[in-house]
Formats: sequence, C-alpha cells, structure tokens
Amino acid sequence: MERILVWDWPTRIGHWLMASSFLVAYLTGDSETWRLVHVFAGGTLAGLVAFRVLWGLIGTRHARFSDFLRAPSTAWRYLTGLLSGKAPHYAGHNPAGGYAIFALLLLGALAAVSGWSVYQDIGGEWLEEVHEMVVNLMLLVVGAHLAGVIVGSLAHRENLPRAMVTGYKLGKPGEAIARGHLWAVSILIGSAVAAAWWLSR
Repeated sequence: MERILVWDWPTRIGHWLMASSFLVAYLTGDSETWRLVHVFAGGTLAGLVAFRVLWGLIGTRHARFSDFLRAPSTAWRYLTGLLSGKAPHYAGHNPAGGYAIFALLLLGALAAVSGWSVYQDIGGEWLEEVHEMVVNLMLLVVGAHLAGVIVGSLAHRENLPRAMVTGYKLGKPGEAIARGHLWAVSILIGSAVAAAWWLSR
C-alpha cells in the first residue's frame, strides 16, 4: 500500500465544520445569553448535514454511502477483528465507522428539526426533552466515533485524524480519487450559511 488521496475537500471541511458547530451548539445549549449563537450553530449543522447527504449520493468514491454502508454482519466482523488484531484495512470508512457516520447524520438532522421547533415554540416541553435526548445520544455516538478513530489508528498504524486534514491515507493505487473537488466547498459553505440564517430567523 501507499499514500493515496482518499478524502476530498468538501468531505474534510464538512467533517471539521460539523464537529465545530455541534460543539458550539452543545456548549451554548443551556445559556439564554448565548441562545442565538446556539440556534445559529444548530442551523449550520443542519445545512452541513443536508450537504453531506447530497455528497453521499453524488460525491467522490469514498464519500458515497455506497462505499461504506455495509451489512451489519460485516461491521460486527470488523469490530471483532479489531480485538483479535486481524481487522481488514479500508481505504475509506471502515464498516463500523460507516454506521457511526450514518447515525451522526440522522441524529444531527433530528436535533436540528427538534431544536428549530423548540425555538419556534412548537411542541411544548416534551419536544424540548426530545431535543435534549437526541443531542445527548449524538454525544454518545461522537464518543464512540472518537474511540473508534483511536483504536483504528493504532490497529492499522496510521493517523486517521491527520488523514481527515490532509486527505491522504494508506491504500492501493486503484483506490485513490482523482481530485479534491475544491469547487464543491462553496456549495458546502453556502448550504451551512443559508440553513443557519433561515432557521435562526
């Protein structure tokens, strides 16, 4: 194997923006003073999720859902393989990581919808509790995702966080993507800003 380009620009930038917007929204969730910041961060997250779903359908090879959403049994074999030191290497997301990505996108969408409804005084106190439950569940998945990144980095002897910055991972030459699609970053950021503006009105 050699270092190949795996993660395109919108996947990488979207990943870090999504992590940042969730962190800001989580830290400002209980503050009335920072309420607008919380809502704007939640709206940004909604726009990023929407773009990531679109990019999961039309994006580059390893960004597409078809590349990393595999059968549950495959994910289970990968996890047990990690414990035995025999987990196969994947150029893109591994099967277990694929489910974490899918869960984060689903929970991010639910958090945005429920949060916006609470902001608009729709649903009452029960919906506020649902919003809080979804956010806490998302935090648990984030924790599991981070643990998986650490274990995967050690098991395969590669720095996965650095790969999400540079775009390069270990893989076979035929698994590389041709280019980074920098042009799509403008659509990514536009989606985030538009959603944040519209949801915080």
